[in-house]
Amino acid sequence: MTMLDSFAALLMGLAGAGHCIMMCGGIAGAFGQSISTATLLVYNLGRITSYCIAGALVGYAASVLTLLMPDVLLILRFVAGLLLILLGLYLTGWWMVLRRLERLGTPFWRSLQPFAQRFRQSQQLPSIFGAGMLWGWLPCGLVYSALSWAALSGSASQGVWLMLMFGLGTLPAMFALGWFSKAIQSVLKSQGFRQAMGIIMIFYGVWVIQIALRQMSLFS
Repeated sequence: MTMLDSFAALLMGLAGAGHCIMMCGGIAGAFGQSISTATLLVYNLGRITSYCIAGALVGYAASVLTLLMPDVLLILRFVAGLLLILLGLYLTGWWMVLRRLERLGTPFWRSLQPFAQRFRQSQQLPSIFGAGMLWGWLPCGLVYSALSWAALSGSASQGVWLMLMFGLGTLPAMFALGWFSKAIQSVLKSQGFRQAMGIIMIFYGVWVIQIALRQMSLFS
């Protein structure tokens, strides 16, 4: 894993601010208006914990594949760059292909959603943390793209680190609903902001693919 991978994971979280607000805004907004900042933090820590668990799983799976196929990390870097481009197209609204990935996780999410809502109604911090953990499994193209970088790490521990970076990148958007004005929220949700962030993701993805192709040529 390189600093590039950590930066990519953090950048994905930051760039998806508008997407996060639209996907999870109702929950975070309700928390920000009705409960303390500490409780909102606990909820988001639960959400990020689930991201880290998912990162550990895909990182470990990638480590097993690496033992069987030594060049698999080069392939994963290419795939990660491709998913970064698709994420950019998704954020801009130019091509919503990642919604197909989100649909794959919908049946699993439907089984979790009632429990998440039940936990959220409680004022106890352990229940709020549990609600955040369950909501972390909400089908989301942004999360799936970040998980591609966790797989690229090639280990469970590094997968946790990258998803932690991604989760930290999403925090400003989630706390914006409780702390920032509606004007700032409107900017984060605006099509212009989403397109600007999406274009950055596209260029970054192209750059990552070029690096992957260059590395592949060196080992061929």
